[in-house]
Amino acid sequence: MLRAAISVPANIAEGSGRRHKTEFLQHSSIGRGSLLEMETCLLIAQRLGYAKRSDLVPIWQQAQTVGRLLNGLMRSLEK
Repeated sequence: MLRAAISVPANIAEGSGRRHKTEFLQHSSIGRGSLLEMETCLLIAQRLGYAKRSDLVPIWQQAQTVGRLLNGLMRSLEK
């Protein structure tokens, strides 16, 4: 889960340093995939009893916020 969480901003940063907007968009898309991977890990952790739902709700909400921001960034790059 930590690897996926770190991958989100790392891919965005790498993409922003590339020469072309299409590369930035591609790396942002990879970061979005990592965000979804992390969300899946949260669900699995809850289902397997590793964490209580109440403990995961704040993390889930933050991931949703990051997802909305990332989708906005990607929309702006597509224009």
